[in-house]
Parts: sequence; C-alpha cells; structure tokens
Amino acid sequence: MRYHSTRGHPSTPGFSDILLGGLAPDGGLYLPEHYPRVSDQELSSWRRLPYAALAAELLKKFASDIPAADIEALTAKTYTAQIYCNGRRDEDPSQITPLRNLEQSEGRQLLLQSLSNGPTLAFKDMAMQLLGNLFEYTLQRQSGELNIFGATSGDTGSAAEYAMRGKQGIRVFMLSPHQKMSAFQSAQMFSLQDPNIFNIAIEGVFDDCQDMVKAVSNDLVFKEQQKIGTVNSINWARVVAQVIYYFRGYLAATSNNQQQVSFTVPSGNFGNICAGHIARMMGLPIKKLIVATNENDVLHEFFQTGIYRVRKSAETLHTSSPSMDISKASNFERFIFDLLDGDSARVAALFRKVETHGGFDLSGRSGSDGDEFAKVGDFGFDSGKSTHADRLSTIRDVDARYQLTIDTHTADGVKVAREHWEPQVPMIVLETALPAKFNETIREALGRDAERPAGFEHIESLPQRFDVMAPDVAAIKRYIALHTGL
Repeated sequence: MRYHSTRGHPSTPGFSDILLGGLAPDGGLYLPEHYPRVSDQELSSWRRLPYAALAAELLKKFASDIPAADIEALTAKTYTAQIYCNGRRDEDPSQITPLRNLEQSEGRQLLLQSLSNGPTLAFKDMAMQLLGNLFEYTLQRQSGELNIFGATSGDTGSAAEYAMRGKQGIRVFMLSPHQKMSAFQSAQMFSLQDPNIFNIAIEGVFDDCQDMVKAVSNDLVFKEQQKIGTVNSINWARVVAQVIYYFRGYLAATSNNQQQVSFTVPSGNFGNICAGHIARMMGLPIKKLIVATNENDVLHEFFQTGIYRVRKSAETLHTSSPSMDISKASNFERFIFDLLDGDSARVAALFRKVETHGGFDLSGRSGSDGDEFAKVGDFGFDSGKSTHADRLSTIRDVDARYQLTIDTHTADGVKVAREHWEPQVPMIVLETALPAKFNETIREALGRDAERPAGFEHIESLPQRFDVMAPDVAAIKRYIALHTGL
C-alpha cells in the first residue's frame, strides 16, 4: 500500500515512511492511493474475532510494509483488558469497546459504544496506545528517535503523553490553550513528571496551537533536523486505528452483513468521523454518518449549506464540551479530497483559500468555488448542533432514564442522534470520554460529582509542570531545539 498527498506531491511513500511524520511535504495530508475493500466473506469471518485480532486484520490492509506477525503482536500488546480497565462497573473490559443498548422506540434503536475505558478515560486512547507501540517498534528497527509535536484541546494531549511516557527514543512536546481545558484534563497532562514529556500552555485558543503545529511541520529543514513527528489526527496511522472501532461497533450491533447501521460522532477536528468515512469507503454497511458539533458549529454549517467558514480565534467560543472548541478542522481536507474525486489541484487551491480568505463555498450558488455539496448525501453525511442548555438537559435525561452519567461531548452526540435516528437502522453514538473529566458541568447538571475511576480521586491536587508561552512559532522552535539538544 502506497500513500499520496491530498495536494498532489509526486512522492508515494509507504506506511512506515509516513508513520513518524505528519504533513506531506506540500502541506497536504496523506491518504492511501486506494481504499482497500473488505469482502462480504471477510466481514463475516471477523464477527468471531476479539478486538485485538480485528485490529490486526484491518491494520494489515494499510501497513503492508510491516510483517503480519509483528502487526498481530503489536495489536495483542495494545488491546488488552488490563489496559482498558477503567470502564464502568457493569462493563466487561475484555470487550474493549462494548455496546450499551440505550433506548428503543417505534422500531428505532439508540446504542452507545464505550470508547473511554483506556488509561486517560477518553476515546483518544483507542488510537494513541496503538500509535505509541507502532512508534517504538519502528524506531527500534531504525535505531532512531522522534520528537512528537502536537496540539490538544483536551484529550489528545493526555492520551498521547500516557501512550508515549517512558518510550525509548521518544519525546513529546504538547501545546494546549492556556486555561481553556477542564481542571481534570489539565491535571492529567501537567501532573506528568516524566522527563520525555513537555507541556506548553499557549496564550490563545486551540486553533492557535494547531496553526503552530502546521507551521513547524511545514518547515521541512527544521522538521528533519529536529526529527519532528505528530500524533494529531493529521497522522494517518491514528486515523486507521480509529477505523477499527467502527467495524467493531457494526459487527456488535448486527447479525448479518445485509443490515446497516448509522453513527453519530461528536466532532470538532473531523478526525474521528473521518475514520467512519474511511470505514464506509472500505465497504462497511454504514447508512449515515452524523456530525454532532457544539456551539462552534463550522462543520455543521458546511454539512447544511456547503460553506466552510473558519472562525477567527476571537470568535471561537469556550464551551462546556471544550474538546470540540475548534473552528479549523485539520482533518477535513481528507474528506474534501474524496468529495472532489481526488482533484489534488483543487484541494490545494481551496485550502490556500482557507488561509487567505477564511474558507470556501461548494454550495453551487453564484460565485461559489464549486457545486460538490450536492454529493455530500452520497457519502452518507448529515449533521446537528448542541448547546450548553442542550447538553445539560441530555445529561439529566440520560441519568434519570437509564441511571447512566455521560460526559458533555457524548451528550452532544446523544442529543443530535435523537434528531436523526430512524426505524430498522441502529444508531450508534460514539462515546467521547468518561464524565469525571468534565465534573464542573456534571455537577451543574446533576447536583453531584461524577464517579471517578480508581487512581484519579485527587488528580487536581498533584504537582503540575508546564510552561506558558505566547503563540510564537519562532519561540516554540527555540524551545524544542533547547530541550532536544539537536
């Protein structure tokens, strides 16, 4: 399997070549030259597999340059009940991503797929734990080292740091928006004392952090000199790792391959739902992919109007589902590439326009950049929006009806899912995190604290280690160079 850039760079590297990097040399994102198709026979045979074995079968389709036996060993090492042990008491951790039948009404079924039983209580662990093992494996083969440079709005950072702490040959430099994460999220990251972990709180919003990561990644000389890699969803391997649980959710919700399901995915950066799009392109019988946004509704606006309009930093709202406080979806380019039938020149032009004009318009209206919005439905996409009042109401409703506490982002997903579910097609909501990570809003909604898994009872009181910096690319380059000694 070879890969190419969404913006047309002529190189076609393999999986291991792009694993340790981030953006392509022309600033585009990597995609496989074709999506591997899953046959009906394969899908049927996968129904019997445990999660680690299913992960291995899917990863083999994308990582043909890694021996099959090594892939099987890596996924077996990653997806164990011992690692995914933070789940709710009524869940079997050996299932890794168990389904909960939330409600049924008039032939409609709403399911919740638990993705937050990993070490940092967020769905990002599902990909990051595998990514950490893949990085270490590849670096050992190459006798190399890697300096991971990433940005987080809350959950990516802690998941990456917990996956990479203590890994041989790896350092992590993680940017986050200063004082804009929950207290729990901040403590998870900043309390780590491992010498290979560096936390930098940026005086700005997540988009400022993300812009800095892209700027550093686009400096090819610095990137090579400092051995810079990334764990954000621009990293193709992380997206592949997220494809796995769509297959797992589908197989758990159905009894034969003629059945369809739909997924509702809380989304800000378009990484998680992009994995669902890829699963659908591979042949998984997904009817609809529903994007659930919060008040920062850039993606919702696009899927309703065809207009992609990035908000300025000052316009990005600080909400009670902070991991989705994003107005520039860095992974969105992969979907646009497919929507434009792989026209890399147009993709490059449109995303240059994002930088110069703040967005583009594919609605087909007079003066627009194209009329491809009419094809969005062919890819199964729709969207909805949730507000603070909506998520409070949904948290209260789910707690009262099902004695289940859900986090704020998952509440956004449940609210939007209820607007789109239909008879005879199970609707699966992807859980985002355990509620303890957003206790301030849980207390506001329910008048009590969220239950905390063992080991997290007093995390906010632990000593914290981080640096505060302005959103200055030159300064962050100096910081990285100082701490790598390269």
